[in-house]
Formats: sequence, C-alpha cells, structure tokens
Amino acid sequence: MTDQSSKLTGPDLMQGIPLSTIPDGGMLAGHANGEPALLARRGNELFAIGSVCTHYGAPLAEGLLVGETVRCQWHHACFSLRTGEALRAPALDPVACWTVEQIDGMAYVRGRISDAGPRPDAEGSNVPASNVPASILPASVVIVGGGAAGNAAAEMLRREGFAGSITILSADAALPCDRPKLSKDYLAGAADEFSTLLRTPDFYQEHGITVELGARVSSIDPANRLVTLEDGSHRSYDALLLATGAEPVQIDVPGAHLPHVHTLRTLADSRAIVATAATAQRAVIIGASFIGLEVAASLRARKIAVHVVGRETGLMEHVLGAEVGNFIQALHTSHGVVFHLGTTATAIDAQAVTLQNGERLEADLVIVGIGVRPALALAEQAGLAVDRGVSVNEYLETSVPGIYAAGDIARWPDPLSGERIRVEHWVVAERQGQTAARNILGRRERFDAVPFFWTIQYDFGLGYIGHAERFDTADIDGSLEQRDCIVTYRFGGQKVAVAIVQRDIPGLHAEVEFEQIIAGKRRAEDRGAPNRE
Repeated sequence: MTDQSSKLTGPDLMQGIPLSTIPDGGMLAGHANGEPALLARRGNELFAIGSVCTHYGAPLAEGLLVGETVRCQWHHACFSLRTGEALRAPALDPVACWTVEQIDGMAYVRGRISDAGPRPDAEGSNVPASNVPASILPASVVIVGGGAAGNAAAEMLRREGFAGSITILSADAALPCDRPKLSKDYLAGAADEFSTLLRTPDFYQEHGITVELGARVSSIDPANRLVTLEDGSHRSYDALLLATGAEPVQIDVPGAHLPHVHTLRTLADSRAIVATAATAQRAVIIGASFIGLEVAASLRARKIAVHVVGRETGLMEHVLGAEVGNFIQALHTSHGVVFHLGTTATAIDAQAVTLQNGERLEADLVIVGIGVRPALALAEQAGLAVDRGVSVNEYLETSVPGIYAAGDIARWPDPLSGERIRVEHWVVAERQGQTAARNILGRRERFDAVPFFWTIQYDFGLGYIGHAERFDTADIDGSLEQRDCIVTYRFGGQKVAVAIVQRDIPGLHAEVEFEQIIAGKRRAEDRGAPNRE
C-alpha cells in the first residue's frame, strides 16, 4: 500500500472546520485519520467520504455532486455520500466513510463507518436488494464469460448478499483484466502485467466465486438448465448470465496467420504484441479504429515506426465527425505516424504488408484492428432471440426466462433514442453486468445507464457520453487545438451524444441531462400517457 499520509492536503477535518467553509452543494478536500477525505454538504446535512476514486485515483473533490452521490470526473464512477458505496462502475470498491458531527457552527469528522448498511440507489434513497422471497431466489448462478460484464456481475451478486454458488466460466487463460489498459499503459510499457488484473486470485477465493479459466462452453440446454463444456463436463444453473463478449474480426488475406501478425483482445494478445515489439522496428496497424489508434500511440512510446492503414477516407469521421477526426490524425502525424487511408491490405509476408495499389509497407510487427463481432454462437445454439446481438428486454433478460445477457453481445432497448442498440464499451459492459446481477436476484431494475467511454492517445484524452449511431451536426464549443472543448452531436435537432476534451464537469452535466430525459420518458411510460419530454 502507498503511504497516503505524505500526500495529505487541506485541513484536518477531524479537528473541525467552520460550517461557513462549505456552502450548500459544496465539497471540501482534506484528510481524516491519516486518509484523504472529502466533506460534502447537502442542505443541513454533511457527509464525509474518501476523496480518491477507487478506479484510477481521481480526486473526487473535483467531481460533481448529484443528489446524495458524488460522480468522478474522469470515468464517471459514482459513490454514495451516505455509505461510500461504489454505486456505478468502473469503480468496483467503496471509499471510506465517516460520521460527521455539528457543534456550535463547526463540523467535525468523527469515527469511520465500517458497515455500509442498506445499499442506496443511484439517487441515494434506500431500496431493498430484492422483494423476491428467498425461497424462490436462485441457488446457483453460472456466468459464461470472464470479461467486464461477467466479473462485475459476480461481484455485485456478493455485494447484494447472494449466498448461493457463483461460477464464472471463462474461455480466457487469465483472470478478468482491465481491458482498457491492454491497448494503453500495458502495451506502452507504463504498467506491469499484474496491474491489468481486476482482482487477485485471493479475492475470488475470499468471496466464494469460482473462476474456471480455459473453460470453453460448447452448448447450453435451457430446458434442463445445463451448460456443457468442450471437455464434456457439465455445470447446472438456476440462473445464467451470458457475457461472451466480442471476437476480433480476422483479416482474410495471404499471410494473415504469420507469427508476427496479431489481434488485440485479451491479456495474452497484448503480451504477445509486447514480446514481438521488443525487437520490432516497423509496425503496420490495419484498421484505424479506436483500438488501432491507441495501439499506434503505445507503439510510438516504444519508439517503433508506425503506419496505419484504413478503409475510410476521413479518420474517425463517422464516429466523431470530420473536424475531430482531422485533429486526431494530425495529432498522430505529429508523433510520426504515417496514414494510408482509403485502402486496405491485400497480402502480408515476413517483411511487409502489401496494399491494394501495390505499395509495400515494411513491417516486422502487424496488428489487425478492423473491428469485432459479438460472440453469438452459444446464444444461437440455445435458441435465444438474436438480432445483430442477443436481444434482451429493459431488464437484460433474454427471450428465455432465467437467462440474461450483458456486455458486447447484448442489444437492448435504449430509452433515450427509442431504438435497440448494442454498444462495445467497457463501462457499459460493467454496468450491465451489475444490473443483470441485481435482476437475477429479483430487483427488476431497468438498464437506463447513459453510455460512456474514453480514449487516451499520447497526452490527448477524450470522453464520450451518449450514443450516436448517426448524427447530422457536430458543433464544437471551444478549441480542439487548445484541447479544451465540448462537441455536441445532434440528429434531427435532438442531442444524442457529447464528446469532451478537458471539460470533465460539463461531461458529467451532459450525463445528468440525458438521465433526466430518460427519467421523464420512463415517467410517461409508467403513467401510460403520451411522452411529451
């Protein structure tokens, strides 16, 4: 553990501070009992919790108070002010929580609260974990998939007090890992392999979660609630979560299976790229996707020459708009990356990648990042309804009762757009896993989370809130060149998404705005009245 006492700033909140120091709706960073602490005020109530986000260490005092919660400005985790509970991924661990006493116009942080008590919902009011009698709750839950959704679901089941058996069947050879790091810090050499693991082996043992690695499921028998593995063994279940994620699209050209050609999805993939990169001098990345561009930045950090090949003529134009795409292309160009757009590879050999026009790009490392496809084979075999993903309702339940789906495979009804969408974002997958877990326990919680993702390329970071499969305007407020702006995407005049560059708080406000729209639509639905939001 890091010695936090040497990093403490602000007042000692246990010695007391004048109430006038904190206005209603305000926050003050300080410390309590040798730990970074945050004092927040809502009306006449004061709350004291840990001030460091448990995801990536952001200072929560710079975040946003929403109801009785504080939201992290970096990656939109959310914590309860009353209990310190991590209410929303990507944070999985709570922060500390203390009692606060008011005496003669002073506020004093007192004892640390060890028992979080009843879990509050996102707005801070206490709700029961389940209104379903214990006698009809599942005795066993099997989770197929060891990625973001599967891991988050297993953890949430235990946090909700589920005492039955939990089994994660993961085709991967490694424990659930923090996948965003695989194309960023770990690949760039800025993080070690251990730091990519979401949890240690001891965590799963201590929480009674069985994780079977290299466990490939061959079939699901919904009628008998039975899962069969490729080795012929069986696992029975009362409730099943399908979280098989997505698989990289393979390029179909000569030489695609040479040993220096890689895709990036798992820790093993990233490890293999790192091993090849140790002696590589020239890399070609086929595919100008987010992951391709993150890989480009990571390889440049290793001083490897990088060429990026993409079918599109405008970089990221269909996702972020032409102006943002042009800026990102110029950013990479300034770091020495060479782009070949409007083309693709037709062959790969040990020395080079050949393009459609016959040009040969020398390469001793090739990474293919041309997209992913949802892993639907098991869902189709089990007879689940499938439509470019596994079709689920607002509770993430599939067409077969007792089977839920979450993460990259799930296509759900988006209350904001009114359409069914499937989103391949890390935070979305984790939050869906959490919601699916609560619904397995009878919570009947709609999945209404606003999609969020982020990308880091060199020293440039961009956050994205909402979901725009299409947009007709992308209005920029601020300056991309100065890396200080917010981009608003609209379709038919309706705001559908927002991208932020160094505008963290406006990004959180945009998330809240979308949530309020969704809440209004839900109220109208529940009243059975036409939606006028």
